[in-house]
Parts: sequence; structure tokens; C-alpha cells
Amino acid sequence: MSIYLTAEVPGTGGVIKATPEDFLVEEIPAYLPSGQGEHCFAVLEKRGIATLEALRRLAKALGVQERDLGYAGMKDAIGITRQTISIPRVAPEKVLALEIPGITVLSASMHGNKLRLGHLKGNRFVIRVRDVAQGAAGNAEAALEIMTRRGVPNRFGVQRYGAQGNTHEIGAAMLRREFKSAVDRLIGDPAAVTDERWRLAIEAYRRGEVAESLALFPGHFRVERELLTRLVQRPDGFERAFNSVQPRMKRLYLSAFQSSLFDLVLGKRLDSFDQVNVGDIAFKHENGACFLVQDLAAEAPRAESFEISPTGPMFGCTMMESHGAQGELEREVLAAQELTLESFNLSGGLRMEGERRPLRVPIAGAEVRQDGSDLLLDFSLPRGAYATCVLSEIMKSD
Repeated sequence: MSIYLTAEVPGTGGVIKATPEDFLVEEIPAYLPSGQGEHCFAVLEKRGIATLEALRRLAKALGVQERDLGYAGMKDAIGITRQTISIPRVAPEKVLALEIPGITVLSASMHGNKLRLGHLKGNRFVIRVRDVAQGAAGNAEAALEIMTRRGVPNRFGVQRYGAQGNTHEIGAAMLRREFKSAVDRLIGDPAAVTDERWRLAIEAYRRGEVAESLALFPGHFRVERELLTRLVQRPDGFERAFNSVQPRMKRLYLSAFQSSLFDLVLGKRLDSFDQVNVGDIAFKHENGACFLVQDLAAEAPRAESFEISPTGPMFGCTMMESHGAQGELEREVLAAQELTLESFNLSGGLRMEGERRPLRVPIAGAEVRQDGSDLLLDFSLPRGAYATCVLSEIMKSD
């Protein structure tokens, strides 16, 4: 079974994100500011700055509380990003006059409500792929044609799993209450890091020299240092040590585990990810509603026209379950982890209710242009979808 939807098309190869200008992300807003209200909607262009860091700098410059700022989606620090931030009770003129390193205010206008996560239609991506193979433009166009017709596999991919690619393993250990395993994975694998001091700290932990590991971990590794501090106090207290991790981080680990199982199910369904079957839970792209497929004759044409798509599981204790072959597949995947849906019914604010996620998403406005030995790609995806899914199908560098 191929990991690629476009397996018959040769990959372009190449390199992405060689410079910030090589990767532009621009939000497609769900609505535009009305010009009236108490919230200033400012469109920022950020260079090499993640959303949360931009919020911190903006709040400091304006003398407002960071928690009062609103945003529709999270953007990472790689590349150039254009996104809207809402600021309460600040005049557009004051925001436009700001001079913040790495941030340019492109526009500002008032609106009646605070911007919140999800107030976003999607994102446009303009990406330069450097040093591609011969014939790359034609191959990229062929791959994009398939994705335009059938959809983009809605994977999370490796960027979901942290710097060492293992946050989902921490989440799995949490659910099984295997706290030593969770601690081991949080401290990490020396082979997965490049920083010398970080590597030495991990190696010391693996030798059982916890105090030395604590001394070696740099100060900004707060999670690891607090965990190791507790282990120094009580060497066998792995559950106590792991309880030092903040709930926000624990939810991140659990979410990463959910994502990894979704990606696994998608991989097993890739050949028919654009077709619905009786027993599937289908997703309506117009409004995000989900329903059980019972009448195949009625629903198959809707999938063909991309009105609906089959879904995969973001496992949780109240998740809507598939029936039929898809339901059997999902139960097998969860059973292989020695878990049930009830396993996600955690206490301490960690309860994971679960949801359905479409196995595919539409791609819009896809264009390719050759620029010497580089490719220029321009396309848009709905919110929650990742450009890396498109790049993977085009470049095949996984």
C-alpha cells in the first residue's frame, strides 16, 4: 500500500523553507471587519515569529493584557505569515503606528466582536521549492490535478508530533497510565536531537544519572527540568514527576495521540478516501455537520461532487462511531492500542470527547510555475488542513 495518493506521479524532490520568503501563509478570513465596534482587527505580517510570540510583543507594545487579544488560527515561526489579531478598545491609528521588530501592521479596522479560534475560512500558501528534479513542473501539475479532483489527504503529519516526533507516544503512555514510559519519552531520545547539551542531558537520564541530567538541561526546558527535579527527590516517583506537567501540555500530548491514530486510519483507507460507504460518518463541507451514511445511492453522488466526504476518528469518549467496514477498522486500530473510547474519559480537565475529521479536504486555486531550478506553488486549503500534505504528494521526499 502506497503512502501517496499520487503514487503514479514522480516526485519533484527539492528543498522548502530555505529562507523565510520561501514559505508565505496568508489567512483567508471568515468575515471582514465592519468598521464599527470596540475591537480593532489588525492584519499583521510576521517574519519568523509564531502567533503566541506575536501576541506577547503586540500586547507589550500597546500596554494591554495578552489574554484580551484574539486570533483565528495558530501559525508557527517558520516563514512569513499574514494573520489578523483583534485588540480591544484601541484605535486603528495607534496600531498602524506601531514599530515592532519582525512585525508589520498591514491594515487595521474596527469590528464588534473579539476574533476567536476558528473564525477563519482557510489559508493561502505561496511556497518556493528549491533545486527540484528535471520535469518538476509537469509532475507537480499532475499531482495537483489528482488532488483537485479527488481531494487532499487530510493528514496531520510529522509537524503534529513535536521536535522529537514523539509527543503522540507520550499521550499513548498517559492513557495507559504507564508513567515511566511517559517520562522516558518526554525526556526523549538522544538520536533525535542535534543540540549537544540537550543530547548529553538525555544520555545522562538514560544512564540513570538524573541529577546530572537536570544540571545539563538548559534553563528554558522548564517541563523537563521540573519533572527531573521531582525524580531527584523521589527516584521511583514517575507518576508524581509526570504530574508536574501542566494540563495544557498534557492535552497537547493526548491530542497528538488522537492525531496519530487518525493518520493511521487514513492511511488504511487512502484508496477509497474520496468515496462513502454505508456505515461511514460523512462530513458536510458546507457547514461541518456529520451524519451516518445509510442510503449509498443518495450519498455517493454527493461525495463525487465533493459536497460530502468520509471521516476518520479523533478518538474520544463521546465520539460518533462509524458502522460497517469503517467501524470495524476503527475498532481494530483502537484495540491494537489496548484502549477503548472510555479510556479517553480522563479527570483533571483532560477529558477528550473526540470528534470526526474529514479524510480529505478540497484544494483551491492551485497553480505551478517554474522559476529556474525552483518551483513556485500557490494554493489554498480550508482551516485545519496542512500545506505539508500537499507538498508531500508533490515532492515525495518523506
